[in-house]
Amino acid sequence: MHRTIALLIYINFVFFSQAAHAEHEELKGMLNRNNCSACHMIDKHQYGPILQEVAAKYKGDAGAGARLAAKIKSGGSGVWGEDMMPPQPHVSDADAKKIAEMILKLETK
Repeated sequence: MHRTIALLIYINFVFFSQAAHAEHEELKGMLNRNNCSACHMIDKHQYGPILQEVAAKYKGDAGAGARLAAKIKSGGSGVWGEDMMPPQPHVSDADAKKIAEMILKLETK
């Protein structure tokens, strides 16, 4: 009985770890393709906010995905200090939405 439970927990952990890793890699690829990684990193500070901090700030906010996608496209300032995020009109609406959704799923610090 205990071995069965332990095995199920292990399988669950491996499956979700692999899925989380795949999504993490997909996000990194989208950040690179859309030049977001010039200013943002998932877990380290570069110029813009750490994306894990973005996820933490908006955790539980149902409208955050749409607002972040719009911010990616139009840019803005004031949320993370006085630095400005320039508009990114080259990012497609679909990519902006997907990037925002994946950021919000990140593990937070």
